[in-house]
Amino acid sequence: MKAKVLLASLFFFMILPSKLLAQKNKRPNIIFILTDDQSYGMMGYTGNKIIQTPNLDILAKKSVFFTNAHVSSAICTPSRVSILLGQFERKHSVNFNSATSVSKEAWSESYPVLMRNAGYYTAYIGKNHSPIGKNGYESGLVEKSYDYWYASHGGVYFYPKEKRAIYKDAIANTQVEILEEGVNQFLDPNARRLKGAISFLDSRPKDKPFLLNLMFNIPHGATTSTMKQRPEDDEIYRSLYRDVEIPLPKNYIAKADIKTPKLPAEIHHTKDRQTGYDYVDVPETLRERYIRQLQCITGIDRLVGQLRKKLKKLKLDKNTIIIFTSDHGLFMGEYGLGGKAFCYEKTTHVPLFIYNPMQRKGITSDALVQTIDIAPTILSLGGVKISSAMQGKDLSGFVNDKPFKVRDYLYTENLWSTTFGNPRCESVQTKEWKYIRYYQNNNVSAIEKAKLARQFNISQRIMLYEVHPSQFAVYRSFVEGPIYGEKPVYEELYHLTEDPNETQNLIDNAEYKNVLKELKSAWKIEIKNARGTEKPKVDIYTNMNSNV
Repeated sequence: MKAKVLLASLFFFMILPSKLLAQKNKRPNIIFILTDDQSYGMMGYTGNKIIQTPNLDILAKKSVFFTNAHVSSAICTPSRVSILLGQFERKHSVNFNSATSVSKEAWSESYPVLMRNAGYYTAYIGKNHSPIGKNGYESGLVEKSYDYWYASHGGVYFYPKEKRAIYKDAIANTQVEILEEGVNQFLDPNARRLKGAISFLDSRPKDKPFLLNLMFNIPHGATTSTMKQRPEDDEIYRSLYRDVEIPLPKNYIAKADIKTPKLPAEIHHTKDRQTGYDYVDVPETLRERYIRQLQCITGIDRLVGQLRKKLKKLKLDKNTIIIFTSDHGLFMGEYGLGGKAFCYEKTTHVPLFIYNPMQRKGITSDALVQTIDIAPTILSLGGVKISSAMQGKDLSGFVNDKPFKVRDYLYTENLWSTTFGNPRCESVQTKEWKYIRYYQNNNVSAIEKAKLARQFNISQRIMLYEVHPSQFAVYRSFVEGPIYGEKPVYEELYHLTEDPNETQNLIDNAEYKNVLKELKSAWKIEIKNARGTEKPKVDIYTNMNSNV
């Protein structure tokens, strides 16, 4: 009897490792796709009647599609760091004006690192706009954090080979198509090898699930501004949409026709706006830029279609989850505004869906979700413990056909208040209402800085874009000021269900005083929750010697 028990025990322990391996192999592959500057309405599925996004639309219909998804900060770096760490900017404290980078300690709790530590084979392809490590983009820490790296810091540009050495060996010349080459190499052992790609293995191991991060730099303004409709460019980027009547956006106002600015001049210094957004000032340049944005998103759509075919060919389609969203939206002349870095719907509201091939049918949810929810959701879907440092919510219940109420109030913020005129602001909203508050804007004028640069022969880059460590003190005052009593100098209240375009400020309407009282109370709680209680885990960082 004892011998039988001993043999049974030995057999159990012999098969245990193979059972564990089998369980690991059942974990889903995950592909996370992030676009840049794609507002909610820039897909056929979200109501755009002009754009051609057939592959994204089909995928969205089969997914959990969130109609009420928002970013936490509507500008590239803080939004992307928030996605990686699952935290509000007020906690992670990294922005263009913060003089900080993500510390090694903070990075160790990011979803890419945690997934890799848990046995996922990880890749990063495209745009990295998150300074990570003691020397930021020059630290080399982020490249070493993935098994496969085919990416560049800052912008990828529309013609990447002209700006970034890592892409020079690609066959294609345009961004989407070059990044697709990287995707193919990562997924397919028989694909052409790219000399620029950094890979720690010759090919993706078949006994490991994978996590692929595909990060675009389009339809970002700096990228679409460089499109040249070259003869060798794909037809999409040369002629698509050029024979279509392009209507102006709803509530569009040309610069010459602005009578009353959307925000008071002392709050938003519109004259200091970055010149890269001047295309919104007149209808002709606005339409040209919009066409280019549509072309870029259609290019991404085609890649998504090709990606799904590749997954099917490699027999990976039945076990690969796809998550799609954008880092923020973009104003296109609505109310005369250009750029991002506000708390309005046009800049914070983005498409977000999660496609699970095992799910029987698509689900549409109006739950209040945010891009900080992506990190804990990816970890949960991969069977990995969610870091206690994360502030986002795990949305995997929706993927597993168990929808739930995610949050009562959704909080967004803009701490990028600089020489380019944007105001500091925060907002808190429900499905029905939004409250926004603004603070005094004492930033030195970009126009005056540029004038000084010319007079004293100083580089415009140094004068306008370099960040000195001493600016960390100013940034910290932005973070802590409202929590410790700094008063707003301007406020807005919008009835989103009746006024989704935020045209009528109801802040002084006595009829809604109870709504305002509720949202102000919620703001007080949400901003403290966003800040957290710990000192931010950052390294002081300057871009004075950076190439990014």
